[in-house]
Order: sequence, then structure tokens, then C-alpha cells
Amino acid sequence: MHGSSDIVIVGGGVMGSATAFFLLSDPGFTGRVTVVEKDPTYRFASSALSASSIRQQFSTPLNIQLSLFGIGFLRDIGRHLALPGETLSIGLREPGYLIMATAAHEELLRRNVALQRAHGADTTVLSPAEMKQRFPWIETDGVAAAGFGLTGEGSFDGPALMQAFRRKAASIGARYVHGEVVGVEKSGPRVAAVRLADGTRIACGAMVLAAGPSSGVVAALAGVELPVRPRKRTVFVFRSPAVLPRCPLVIDANGVWVRPEGDGFVAGVSPPDHEDADADPSDFEMDHHFFDDPIWPTIAARIPAFEQLRLSGGWAGHYEVNTLDHNAVIGRHPEIANLVFVTGFSGHGMQQAAAAGRAVGELLVHGAYRTIDVSLFGYERIRDRRPVRELNVI
Repeated sequence: MHGSSDIVIVGGGVMGSATAFFLLSDPGFTGRVTVVEKDPTYRFASSALSASSIRQQFSTPLNIQLSLFGIGFLRDIGRHLALPGETLSIGLREPGYLIMATAAHEELLRRNVALQRAHGADTTVLSPAEMKQRFPWIETDGVAAAGFGLTGEGSFDGPALMQAFRRKAASIGARYVHGEVVGVEKSGPRVAAVRLADGTRIACGAMVLAAGPSSGVVAALAGVELPVRPRKRTVFVFRSPAVLPRCPLVIDANGVWVRPEGDGFVAGVSPPDHEDADADPSDFEMDHHFFDDPIWPTIAARIPAFEQLRLSGGWAGHYEVNTLDHNAVIGRHPEIANLVFVTGFSGHGMQQAAAAGRAVGELLVHGAYRTIDVSLFGYERIRDRRPVRELNVI
């Protein structure tokens, strides 16, 4: 079986579907878009297993800009992605992020918040007394200050966002193909076609790599080294009689986080580097030991009402981690001009998908970024081993 498409997008999750949507929404684009997705059920997709939060509390201006666009897009999701006659909701809540710092990191936190505010984010610094005033149920021992998102930070239904992008993209012409890319054909310094496991060959004018945790493997098929790897994260769901008015997403100084979800709570923590280096992409078993230590001791000390809780479930999924610097890889390959990346978001993908999809759409249609210049996250830094340092990695 053979075919051709102006743009072949490898990966039909939130990044691939957002890119397809923005491409086909641009009046300057008149071509064909094919999205190749190996798991149309999305059962194990990173987009479906994400904790789906959004914040502007970053230390890199570009990350702040991407997520500011993201919150604006999510607030007006119906206008952007609803189908005719459909009322679309993704359950967006904006109670804020509360990111705590010890005395050793207080000055850094204050600098970061000043940077965020300078770029339009509605964040502020709270003293321990101000934290207690807003959230009487919290203990502030060991905390010197906390960054807090007054507006524009919170959580949403990630799978609903992914499916909304997918349905909208399909409704305006994107063709979704069930298949796994197992080969990338090149003709000189260009990608000529992708080959699927079932023998299908799809010739392409350009290839967009949006394969999430599999992106490094797919890039290697084109002879490209891309340090994007799967990294497992476990999210724990628990119930508690605790009543926590106006509870934000709370991140302790040791990285443990917790937030309300439905009629319960969810919590997690990033594994230590030595436990995170060789994730098996087929491993979706929860790492229960993280709840016993450090999650439960941390949240029980910080929120004493959590001393009584009952673990009720959870799930494990994979981040698509850019091991160079935990930031996205967006834009053209410098030698393979029709190979375009939108991957490696390292946990920021759901909140930045709209901005990243728009940027790639602009690049492909107009040859340049027209709104947010994302060239800082281009592949050249991967080639040259020049990491962009983001201090607020969660």
C-alpha cells in the first residue's frame, strides 16, 4: 500500500494533533496532512496519562511565553476546538501553583517570580505568614517563601484536550492512519517517505516528529541523534477527610506535589536520577514505594489533615524527557530541512501543546515563526550540546 502527503506527522497525541489543527486552520496552507498514530486507543499515550497541569512559574522566558499562550487557549477552548453543535469543556481550574523554597533558594525564587511578572505572568511571592493567611491548613516549617500563581495556573482534563485537538483536526481534513513508523527513507538531505510496519509507504513533503517518548527511536531511523527518552512517572490517587479551601497545586521544597482532583487528591514526585535513567517504555506498573517515601511523610507534615488518608489508586505514564536539558525540541533539523521536531517537552507538553503546534504550523506554512519565536529550543543546541537551563523542572 502506498500514498503521499504534503505533511506526515509521526505521532497523533496532543502535539501531533495540535500541529495538524494549526496547519489546517492556516489560510495559507492548502496541502494534505497525514497523522500516523500507532495506538489509536491512546491507552498508553503520554497525553492520556498526564497529570495535565499548567503554570507560568518557569525560569526561562520562552517557557513562560508558551504557557501563557496555553492558558489563554484553554480558557477559550470552545471557540477554538468545539465542533458544530458541541459544547466543549475540559474542566479547567485555576487555583494556582504554590511552589515552596527553603532559605537557601529564596533569592532564586524571588528572581524567578520577578522574571515571570516581567513577561506577563500573574505570579507573586508569599511569605510564610501570607501562606498561612491564605491557606490556614498548611504548615510552613522550613519554608522561607513560596511562589504563587494568582491566576493562570491549575489543572484540566488532558485526555479531553487531546481528543478535542484530534477531532477538530480530523474535521478540517487531517487524515489519521493507524500504524507504526519503522523506516524513514531519505533522498539526499531530505526525508522522502516513511514506512509503516504493515508495509505502507507514505511519501511526504515534510515529516513532523511528534512521537513523544518514542521520538528518539524514530529520529534514529532517519540517522538523527535525538536525546528524547521515556521516563516513568507515577501519579497516586488518595482520599482524605481533609477540607482544604482554595487548595492550589502544592509543591514542597523536595519536589513532592499534591493537588485536589475530583472528590480526592493526586500526588507525585520525580524519581531520583539514578532510578530514572533506563525506563522501559512498556513498563506501566506503579512505583508504590514512592508513596511510602517521600510522598506521604512530606504531605502529612506539610498538611497535617493528610495524616488520615487512604490510597485509592493511581497510574503510571511516561514523560518524553529531553535528557540534555529537560526542554522541548522544536523546529527544523539544520541539515534535513524537511524534518521538523515538536517533542521532548519533559512534562510541559500538555500546557504548551497549543503554542508549540501553532509555532510548527507557522514554520511549515510561512517559513518562520510569526508569533512566539521558539528558535531557542531548536535542534542546533542538541547538536552543539548547549543546554538551555530551566530551573523549575517538576
